[in-house]
Amino acid sequence: MNSSNDREGYAADMPATPPEGEAADYGYNMPVIPLPNPGEGGPVDPGNNGNGSNVPVIPLPNPGEGGPVDPGNGPNFPVIPLPNPGEGGPVNPGNGSNIPVIPLPNPGEGGPVGPIITVPIQPQPPCFFCGMGRTGRVRFLNAGYGYNPFRVYINNRIVVNNLGYAQLTPYGRVSGGFQTVTVTGRNGYVYLQKSMPFRADEVSTIAIINTASGLDLIQISDVPCNTPFNYSCFRVSNLAYNSRPLDVILADGRVVYSDVRFKETTAYKRIRPGTYQFYLAETDLRPMPRTQDIETLDADVVQFESSRSLASSSFTVRANSNYTMYILSRGNTADAVQVMIVEDRR
Repeated sequence: MNSSNDREGYAADMPATPPEGEAADYGYNMPVIPLPNPGEGGPVDPGNNGNGSNVPVIPLPNPGEGGPVDPGNGPNFPVIPLPNPGEGGPVNPGNGSNIPVIPLPNPGEGGPVGPIITVPIQPQPPCFFCGMGRTGRVRFLNAGYGYNPFRVYINNRIVVNNLGYAQLTPYGRVSGGFQTVTVTGRNGYVYLQKSMPFRADEVSTIAIINTASGLDLIQISDVPCNTPFNYSCFRVSNLAYNSRPLDVILADGRVVYSDVRFKETTAYKRIRPGTYQFYLAETDLRPMPRTQDIETLDADVVQFESSRSLASSSFTVRANSNYTMYILSRGNTADAVQVMIVEDRR
């Protein structure tokens, strides 16, 4: 495994939009910079070789036309104007930091927010690596904060070419048995290579995560829970390396999960369709039984102030779906977490 000192470079910690063709409903409410929708005007990403992209970007002058520029070594690329450290304005909330940041509202205070990722039903997922035997299904999630996008291979066959932070691939089929998964940079640098078990007829997510020595892979089973009467399933997966144990609490103080630790994925709880507000807070509770449905948590009410939360998410649950709240990093401190909601339709 390679050291984090060998990183290809830092990636922006703003969650990416879902891949084209995937629906985007409601949002995990981390504020984002407001931009027009594609095709509605304003400056756009010129794409590779200046062709084909209409993704809106933050308006900046062309190099050499004035305005603040990147002070690092190299060309005078314009940057977003911010005051110098100590000159006022919003700053990075980390311990001791006075580095100015782009001003955004606090979570829940309005403004545009990132999307919930809705994964459509795939009658026949594409083949990532298929032999003669039975196959399982797998997808890949980039939870490795602070890196440029990755390439992912299974047995030297490329699965995804440009997996950015907080992005998720569709499911693909993989032959049962142990297969070699390789994660590289776009320049071919190999970050890690690991033999992983793939079980025929099972469904899983493999997440790329941060560790003390660089990167690692964690495999998460996506087998759904039993949902009679049009219920859905909800669970939490903590993939934020620096986080402390976290509680997941409803707006009315009911504790959904307590003491969720890094690399832990909880058991599913059944949840009725409706709109819910969830908060993340550093735990002061003992681990609790994981078998109750969310609607039967009346006895587990705590006196909770939303100002104590590290992140929050409000979204609408639809019938017959599986929901996973992935807890991801948005910085290198214990309180720098954000949530990403993935809805798997059945």
